[in-house]
Amino acid sequence: MSTDLLEELVSAIPMPALMVDQTERIIAANTDGKTLLSQNIQGRHFATILRQPQVIEAMEQCLRTKGPTKTRHLSNDGAQDTTFEVQCRYVNGVGTVSGGAVLAIFQDVTHLDQASQMRRDFVANVSHELRTPLTALMGFIETLRGPARDDDAARERFLQIMDEEANRMNRLVGDLLSLNRVESEERVRPKEELELTGLLQSTLNSLRPLAEDAGVSLSLNAAAGPISVPGDSDQLRQVFTNLIENAIKYGGSGESVEVLVSASERDTAMRGPAVRVQIIDKGPGIDAVHLPRLTERFYRADSHRSRQLGGTGLGLAIVKHIVNRHRGRLRVESDLGKGSVFTVILPR
Repeated sequence: MSTDLLEELVSAIPMPALMVDQTERIIAANTDGKTLLSQNIQGRHFATILRQPQVIEAMEQCLRTKGPTKTRHLSNDGAQDTTFEVQCRYVNGVGTVSGGAVLAIFQDVTHLDQASQMRRDFVANVSHELRTPLTALMGFIETLRGPARDDDAARERFLQIMDEEANRMNRLVGDLLSLNRVESEERVRPKEELELTGLLQSTLNSLRPLAEDAGVSLSLNAAAGPISVPGDSDQLRQVFTNLIENAIKYGGSGESVEVLVSASERDTAMRGPAVRVQIIDKGPGIDAVHLPRLTERFYRADSHRSRQLGGTGLGLAIVKHIVNRHRGRLRVESDLGKGSVFTVILPR
């Protein structure tokens, strides 16, 4: 096979690829392969280019045994670490004096590694969040069986704490199930029409006792007349309950939470008809460093306070997925000392 034809064949492979013959030199490489490794690799010994021991060993074994080998090549694209799965296959009748060569194909599996890491982090976070209340429960049970068995006051206090920790675990399990359900439905956009102003008024009414206990006034500012959007009423109620409850708990020092509703025939974010629902508080605000990560699972801007108030760290992640399912947008603006604005933009 001519060198030109060999290069044409390697160039047709839709991922980084190169070929090494029995002289252990690179005899062909496609554009993606040169981008990954180096532009001037043709004719050079493969070990001086690949360098990573596991890749060199896989190539040498394939050259020696003429059997398939597989390994991983680690790199960096300038923005993040990348991982490539390298598949080596022996091709007879090519290369120097047609002695055969190894074709190595590099498949980018970075996204699979990232997904695997996210799964490990998620399991670790869930384990940590469950272990904390479980440890407290086990400790109080042991105490109630021993020193506090006949102490009525201590027993009542411990049972109250145990009840709170059990409720915390129950909320976490509930949020995990809710997140799983929302993620599974995210590709299917709701089509049922619902009246948004009435849903928001109902949500505010259900949260008034919490607001009164916190000394916070709630208000709804919406245009007269119904505002309809396609959506899942239960899920949107969950979104606004979460956001308004957060505003009461974390922004309550401003003593007021306003829900502002506005409709537009040409929203700049949606490039079409949309409704914006803004939850506005005048509390302490959120440091800008936290804003990009607020919707990550288990991320908390104030871990200690969040746990004190019963937060699971999943609420805003659930909100993000529900808004995504409705093909909407979630925007967060905040200034320290001036409060926060959470905006949900829904297409009409």
